[in-house]
Amino acid sequence: MVGGAVGVGESYEQAAGRELAEELGIRDLPRLLFTFINRSGLSPHWLGVHEAVVPDAVTRDPQEVAWCGWLTESELHSALLEWRFTPDSHEAFSRYLVFRASRS
Repeated sequence: MVGGAVGVGESYEQAAGRELAEELGIRDLPRLLFTFINRSGLSPHWLGVHEAVVPDAVTRDPQEVAWCGWLTESELHSALLEWRFTPDSHEAFSRYLVFRASRS
């Protein structure tokens, strides 16, 4: 998951696009799917969950991203239990699955 804070005057989409460029070298304007208040972590904060078309090859910034690779959905479920993620990554992915199921 790619993430970061929204700057003053930025939209959720602009911030997500900036973070994609900074972290993975992807130049695309993601589409906002939904927002929610995440109550995990130090304090409640708003999060926006987006989708974007991502090329097969990305150029991660090692200062921003510890690891990058492709996982199947089942591999991602396992990774969320075994690997270290930010607390809001778990919440965002859970809500994304509910959102996706509601669109089916």
